[in-house]
Amino acid sequence: MQRLSGKTAIVTGSSYGIGRGVAMLLAEEGANVVVNYSKSEERAQSAVSEIKEQGSEALAVKADVSQSDEVRKLINVCVERFGRLDILVNNAGILPFGSIEEITDEILDRVFRVNFYGTFYCCREAVPVMKKQRYGKIVNISSIAAKRGDNTTAACYGSSKGAQSVLTKSLARQLGPFGINVNAVAPHAIITPMIDYWDQKKRDEMKERIPVRRLGTPRDVAVAVLFLVSDEADFITGQIINVNGGYLMDS
Repeated sequence: MQRLSGKTAIVTGSSYGIGRGVAMLLAEEGANVVVNYSKSEERAQSAVSEIKEQGSEALAVKADVSQSDEVRKLINVCVERFGRLDILVNNAGILPFGSIEEITDEILDRVFRVNFYGTFYCCREAVPVMKKQRYGKIVNISSIAAKRGDNTTAACYGSSKGAQSVLTKSLARQLGPFGINVNAVAPHAIITPMIDYWDQKKRDEMKERIPVRRLGTPRDVAVAVLFLVSDEADFITGQIINVNGGYLMDS
């Protein structure tokens, strides 16, 4: 039996990369999926078509999560179409580069508006729906940088994800009594366009530093998300789960 039959999910930034992998797996398990995108409608519609081929319902909705009015529209469209919202996966994010001297006010503002404000806005709009249902699963896509700090990326990236992690724990404490679980996954070394800047030498070096001796895939992240949004994880909340092949192990 499909684990998410009858459930409805929103996955932000799900036209490609990790978000698309998550959307596909949730659909495989029976969920209706709202594919959110901000730029490429073609990629989003391709994801919708693939989901429908699996037998689930899907809808592409354009919305910039850094804008609260667009997030409100995203949630409203979902509820109007499917009548409920059971699962929210906050995946949309941007990854900046540069030294602290090179990070302008505009870059800093954009990073936080997408990575943190976007998560906050989506949760703020989704929670009333989930409270009314007395049921909900929220999973935030964090990063290893939220736990150990940035290395090659701009220092504001890890900071934005760190803020997201604290929000995850705060909401887990506040929303547990309403039947809403809030968790996060922290990926690293996942093969997506975000690591296109890694040359083959860096990829090979990273494989040697990862205990399982390979890079990750979007599906590796998706299976962790699937578990957290399933009923099997009802007693798990406020956690940030590493998905990095053992590269970083929490003490």
